[in-house]
Amino acid sequence: MEKADVTTTVQVPESFTDVLYIANRRHVPPEIKRLLKEKRLSFLTLQIDQFPRIAHRLDLIGTVIVDANDPDVSQQQKIGDIIESLEMKDISAILIGDRMRRPATNVTSNATAESLSVEELWARISINLAHRGNGSVPAAGSAIPPGSQQEARDNELAEQLRMTGTLVDNLAEQLRMAGFVQRDFLPTQLPDSDEVRWATTFLPAEWVSGDIYDIARVDEQHIGFYVADVVGHAMPAALLTIFLKQALVMRETIGNNYRIFSPAEVMKNLNVRVTGQKFSGYQFATCCYCLLNIKTLQLTYARAGHPYPILIRGRQEPQHLEIRGSLLGIFEQAEYTQQTVQLQSGDKLLLYSDGAESIIGSFDESTGFRFSEEFRNIKDLPIVKLMDRFNALAKNRKLNPSEVDDITAVGLEIL
Repeated sequence: MEKADVTTTVQVPESFTDVLYIANRRHVPPEIKRLLKEKRLSFLTLQIDQFPRIAHRLDLIGTVIVDANDPDVSQQQKIGDIIESLEMKDISAILIGDRMRRPATNVTSNATAESLSVEELWARISINLAHRGNGSVPAAGSAIPPGSQQEARDNELAEQLRMTGTLVDNLAEQLRMAGFVQRDFLPTQLPDSDEVRWATTFLPAEWVSGDIYDIARVDEQHIGFYVADVVGHAMPAALLTIFLKQALVMRETIGNNYRIFSPAEVMKNLNVRVTGQKFSGYQFATCCYCLLNIKTLQLTYARAGHPYPILIRGRQEPQHLEIRGSLLGIFEQAEYTQQTVQLQSGDKLLLYSDGAESIIGSFDESTGFRFSEEFRNIKDLPIVKLMDRFNALAKNRKLNPSEVDDITAVGLEIL
């Protein structure tokens, strides 16, 4: 289904559409339009403001190109919300535009920023469609020629399969070792005390994970902790988690003195480092960072596109600590806010990556977010037992291969 111009009438997809092109401009750039036609991909175009009107049919979208040339402040937040919505549906986005860090290029003739080629844009589209398991990207086939060469071809194929099996085994061993190295970056000891108890879960979908977490003493009175999640998983995402671990700085030392960064500063500084690194490919990340004063029990937190922290207080309904914040790696000048909550004896707090959302609950358009019965049944347990049960629920879930995702959680309890 093709629609070359963006109009005020929104065409909702009725069958699987390979590419959704979202833009401010009224025309698809000719290079991109030509590429989509040459590759025989179905596509639709949409204005940024119109995205909510087709959000309920994202199951019919293969991949999304977001063209955000010269976005104003309000549109920057909308673009961040769009990418966050796509991530929740496991739909890969390709971000292009002049003022944005982007995975693909602005292939129009008036591009002023550094750009990639049309071929690289096509490579990203084809990878995204293959990830979705749909679309018009043809699969390569093979045939064994008939006649007297049949036996030779069979022997050649058998040898190729043997060599391929050896390569797969070697790769699996390398990934296994990479997983061990990644775990070395996780905290080896949790800062338990008479005031606070900690518990964690770290379950990669494969040998390596696109999630990372840390819990660290900033000084004698403060503990900083976070969960970060790179969009995607496997090796590319795992490599970026190591960068996030090194780039997230909780305090600065000046001479003999130091200053603790506020959570909003931590998020802003981290986003500047991610966007400034100019990663190849599309690399976005989410994060929630918290700073706990173990003397006053004040918790200050900031969020960058990550699931909301959950506060569990007594027998009350669990509470999302809601706060806005753009994903990391999109807008270099993004600003982040923070909020503070006063914790009290018996309170529990849970940070988690989006792979755990199906365990915790789900969002309903009519009633809002509803916590699952599984989570309600374990929420009143002490944090260590809660995390043990949470871990068991995660391991025992029956999911399709396409639904498997990294799961990470950090929990604390005020004793």
